[in-house]
Amino acid sequence: MDNVVMGRKPVLELVGRDPGSIEHVVLRQGLKGQDIKELIDACKASGIRFRFLPDDSLERSVPGCRQGVAAFVAAKSFVELDELLDNARRAPLPVILALDQVQDPGNVGSLARTLLALGGGGLIVPKHHGARLGGAASKSSAGALERLPVRLCTNLSRELEACYDAGFTIYKAEAGPKGGDVFKADFNFPLVLVLGGEEKGVRPGVAKRCEGSLFIPMPGGFESLNVAQAGAVVLGQMARQAFSGKK
Repeated sequence: MDNVVMGRKPVLELVGRDPGSIEHVVLRQGLKGQDIKELIDACKASGIRFRFLPDDSLERSVPGCRQGVAAFVAAKSFVELDELLDNARRAPLPVILALDQVQDPGNVGSLARTLLALGGGGLIVPKHHGARLGGAASKSSAGALERLPVRLCTNLSRELEACYDAGFTIYKAEAGPKGGDVFKADFNFPLVLVLGGEEKGVRPGVAKRCEGSLFIPMPGGFESLNVAQAGAVVLGQMARQAFSGKK
């Protein structure tokens, strides 16, 4: 199984050696012993999410996990925020995508593919409550995730505040006409575009860090687009302005 490390000792060693590469750890419900205690303590110390699953759920999540312990590992390495910001400033399209609890790895991959194709600066994704950047996201991105700089953060609100302090304008996309028409907007580069999750959109705490809101008018009467489609439309409009040299 792609991007999964199984076994008590291998997972404990990975937590100690490279905790930043681990998305989360799963354990079989009822497991006990000194090694399990050490593993849980190490996860807590490193801020790694872990959860206990009953046998049937564990088998569905990690088929063949005989020792009852597995770590889900990110498909790629991540960058520090300063590196991401520097890359975005130099990019043909000086835009960073920030994904607020986007759950579908296919959507994440599609967004990464669009962003790379248009010359975007990179991605910010939350460590918790978002899609895994594993095999499914990588396949959907057609290799874009391996080429884009990605920043993994623990608190998206604070990350956006740091981007603002570094001179980036923060925009969020809305599902309805609550902000500016994306086809008439005059963007201030460099910028961060925040896209919300498939069900609830941008969370209120994250929205407070955004200076502007954008919506896509839909005169055809269709109610909504999925996050990957909406992101492609907004990024396309940003690219049109950036490539035309309009300030």
